[in-house]
Amino acid sequence: MKRTKSFDNTHPVLYLISTPIGNLSEFNSRALDIVSQMDIIAAEDTRNSGQLINHFGMKKEMFSLREHNEKEASERLIKLIKEGKKVAYMSDAGYPGISDPGYLLVKAAIENDIAVSVINGASAFISALVASGLPTDHFYFYGFLPAKENEAKTILVEMKNRQETIIFYEAPHRIEKTIHLLQEVFGNREVVIARELTKINEEYIRGHLDELINIDFSTLKGEMVVILQGNDKEQEIDEKQIEERLKFFLDKGLSKKDAIEIVSEEYKINKNLIYKLAVSQKS
Repeated sequence: MKRTKSFDNTHPVLYLISTPIGNLSEFNSRALDIVSQMDIIAAEDTRNSGQLINHFGMKKEMFSLREHNEKEASERLIKLIKEGKKVAYMSDAGYPGISDPGYLLVKAAIENDIAVSVINGASAFISALVASGLPTDHFYFYGFLPAKENEAKTILVEMKNRQETIIFYEAPHRIEKTIHLLQEVFGNREVVIARELTKINEEYIRGHLDELINIDFSTLKGEMVVILQGNDKEQEIDEKQIEERLKFFLDKGLSKKDAIEIVSEEYKINKNLIYKLAVSQKS
């Protein structure tokens, strides 16, 4: 067990700074104060973050930490912090580590007895969720689906029986394919697309998947949050579908025990019933 007080002056501190998702006025006064105190600002994109800092009349030494160099850059930043440098990390928009780099840096800081403190700010998926009109008491955030359609479809099938509201991020060039995939897998559920959040063209599109597949997708610009209604119906046991899922995992080389456990969790069905189906399938 490790207990760390962020501001007791016995540990150096790595600051994680949430940045605006659109409207620059969301960069709050505490964030500005922390930036002013730092020796180095590490960022996912030093050009974007540099422009943000310059907008508020500050100039700082910038350090690039992005997806493709996260491990090496994290090690270098930890070394700089241990040498006495004051360091903060910010992503392009929203919180570091949420569908963005940051996790490896935080993990390395904790392993090196460096305190980690977050400067709060905007979050695209939280903002979209609370304004969506879909249930907010329980939700499942996935982020970006894989680019390959078969991989994305496999993941969506695994989510089909989740009762929580489901949240994705999506880009303009992929939104049409994603909406069609959601309709194919989930049927005609309620869905909300939130785009250009906090900007002048902020828009919420609310409806059902059968409606949204007919939208003019060329009108959907900017990064988007897609919020999908959870499964609120009693699940019907489809033995053929369960057998197909068992075969899928067995063909991947999983043991029968592991395949049964996974399918039981996916479909919220007693393992004994699935075991009987597995035995029947073998026969």
